[in-house]
Amino acid sequence: MALIKTIRGVTPVFGQGIYLAENAVVVGDVVMGNDCSVWFHAVIRGDVNSIRIGNKVNIQDGAIIHCTYERAATIIGDDVSIGHRALVHGCTIYNNVLIGMGAIVMDHAIVEENVLIAAGAVVLEKSYLESGYVYAGVPAKKVKALSSHQFKDTVQRIANNYVMYADWFK
Repeated sequence: MALIKTIRGVTPVFGQGIYLAENAVVVGDVVMGNDCSVWFHAVIRGDVNSIRIGNKVNIQDGAIIHCTYERAATIIGDDVSIGHRALVHGCTIYNNVLIGMGAIVMDHAIVEENVLIAAGAVVLEKSYLESGYVYAGVPAKKVKALSSHQFKDTVQRIANNYVMYADWFK
């Protein structure tokens, strides 16, 4: 069973259809929507600020979701995939976003909807990622428009597949 821990008197709140891997960790001021999954060794740590997660969000193996004390909450929209070992910290992620494996998104960054952040990219503090593009590199830069095929085949497909994968484990 996942480690779910009350911190400073606040216990995580979960929607329906959630899958939490046995060694996932969710602590403190975390509110998660429906049909989400938190995979092996992933950590969602709402100990110093709030974390709000929408519906159909998958937080893959080894990913870390955190925030900054009294400065930066973390907000994640619907249909978001957070890749293996990604770090999402004190930022706002809108709907239909794929954050690639090992990517980092830092405090006060804003990621509009319909964005793909490539594996290993580093989105610097206070960055603004415009809707409809692929961002890659260190620091992350806009590299090309996100085609409708890429959107359907990557962003939407992965979000939908993780709902199916979670059902296998329940």
